[in-house]
Order: sequence, then C-alpha cells, then structure tokens
Amino acid sequence: MLVWIAFVAFILLLLAIDLGLFHRNAHVVSAREGFAWSIVWAALALTFALFIFNAYEHKWLGLGRHIDPVEHSAAAPAGVALDGRSAVIKYLAGYVVELSLSVDNMFVMAMLFKSFAVPAVYQHRVLYWGILGALGMRAAMIGIGATLIAKFAWILYVFGAFLIFTAVKMLLMDTEEHKPQHNLIVRLTRRFFPVTRKHYREHFVIRRGRRVLLTPLALALVMVETTDLMFAVDSIPAIFAITADPFLVFASNAFAILGLRSLYFVLASALRMFRYLKVSLAIVLAMVGAKMLAHDWLGEQLGDAANLYVLGAIVTTLAAGALLSLLVRAPDDRDGARSRA
Repeated sequence: MLVWIAFVAFILLLLAIDLGLFHRNAHVVSAREGFAWSIVWAALALTFALFIFNAYEHKWLGLGRHIDPVEHSAAAPAGVALDGRSAVIKYLAGYVVELSLSVDNMFVMAMLFKSFAVPAVYQHRVLYWGILGALGMRAAMIGIGATLIAKFAWILYVFGAFLIFTAVKMLLMDTEEHKPQHNLIVRLTRRFFPVTRKHYREHFVIRRGRRVLLTPLALALVMVETTDLMFAVDSIPAIFAITADPFLVFASNAFAILGLRSLYFVLASALRMFRYLKVSLAIVLAMVGAKMLAHDWLGEQLGDAANLYVLGAIVTTLAAGALLSLLVRAPDDRDGARSRA
C-alpha cells in the first residue's frame, strides 16, 4: 500500500509542477515545445524503469513478491514472481503499447477540439484535466481487471479474443468524421446543465446570478474523458496480456498518459500523414491478443525471452507503419504538397 501512495503522490506532484509552474499562464503549445516536453516525459518513464528493476529485484516495498498469473506454465500453473529484468521488460512493453494505442486517441482529440472550436491556447488545459480523470478511471479498471484475473485465470483468454476482435473492428470501422455535438453524452449533458454558446477564456464553468453554466470547454472535457474511457477498454486488456501485476500496469499507463498531452501537440498537425498507422495499431492489438491466447506455447518455444521478443515485435510493427506512411503518401497529400509549392 505504501508504494501505491508514494507513486500516486509522485504523479500528482509532477502534474502540479507542470500546471502550476511551467503552464501556469495559458499559451499556445508549439510543436517544438511539445517535442521538448515529450522527451522530458519519456526520460522520466525510462528513469522510473531503474526503480522498477531494483524494486522487483530486491523486493522493495513488497514489489515482486506476488505471483504474476500471466507468467503461468506447465511447471508453474499459477504463475511466477517477477524479478528485476522481467519486470522492466513488462513495464516497457506496457508503456509502448499504451502510448502507441493512445495515438489513435489523438485523431479523436483533434476532431473534438475542431468541433467544439476550442482555441489552441486552451487545449493544453483541457488535456491536463482530462488526464486527471483518465488516471482515476484507469486505476479503477486496472483494480477490477487484476481482481478478475486473480480469481478467474480463464478470463485472460477472453481478453485475448476481445483484442483480436477489436483489431479486426479497427481495420474495418469507418474513419469518417462525425459530429460530437450529436453524441449521446453531449446531449445528456446539455439536457441537465445549461451550456453557454461562447468560450469564457479557460473557464469550464461560469456563474450568472444564481445559475451555474457550463462552457463549450467543459463539453470538450466531457468528450475527452468519454473517449478515453472507450479507448481504455481496448488498452487495459492489451497490457494485461503482458502482465497482470497491477503496479506495473498502472505505472506504464500513468507515464504513457502523462506523455500523451505533449505528444499530441507534436503530432496534431501531422496525424493525417500517418495513414498506415491505424493498420499497424490493429496488428499490434492482434499480436498481443494472440500472445495472450498462445502464452503457454510461446513460453515453450521462446523461453524467458518471450516478452522481450513481443516488445521488439511491437516496436518494429509501429516503426514500419510510420515509415510506410512517410514513404507512400496518399494522392491528396501529394496534390496538396504540389499546390503549396
């Protein structure tokens, strides 16, 4: 329990420093600033891997003393306790999976900000408060998932089948933009709370006499939280395919979400260029789902290096999708480039 309290306090401290010191005054976050902060958050995530290694290797604060059900085998049907090396590999694999799957979420965020006409100067604030809600929702989902896996080991196979189904759905689903204003959550929010027509700087709520009104910024925040919840339904089972250790799952999720905001400002203007990224994300989901279904067989074939191979395959698949997107440009992208020239 102590390690959880300390980690949550550490994350909240990082968020307080971020908003209270570096982003105290609202401003437009440029791609260069977003890239710099992305490096900072990635460096923090990698540095935390050093703590993960030592904590699980030397059993600090009770970490590494519990069985990870995902590591079950014929010799250890209930699973094994993680050492420092295996814990780091699982933490990094979970971090990469969560961060990569969040890229798909960026398409939705960009559409939401455009639909609700959120000024660029206030987009960071919406994402900041969205992260706080996302962390709370992820923590609850991780707790429920870990409890289910501990009591019903067969649910891992259900997660695996669900991920493969999600991968197929991702490849086939329509990517055309829809109107978030017509979303059920937005309509229910408007039904129970009066909403202003215009933005009032960075305020989510304003007061008119005795009446409390929401601003369009609040509606954008509601939709950011809703979409994150929907994406978490995919990403949480994906990480449980790698490890069922709740601390590793939450830590990898937390650092990936922290870096997501800055990464958004780097990729927001270039998301349309990565036309094959959705395909590579679907392949990653299918690959992780297959790993969950065939864990015992993979363990026999690859031994202790199975998770390392999975991590390498995930990184290679994502890199291939990004590289192919840059090399094979869509016709409309080439026409646009020629017209600008």
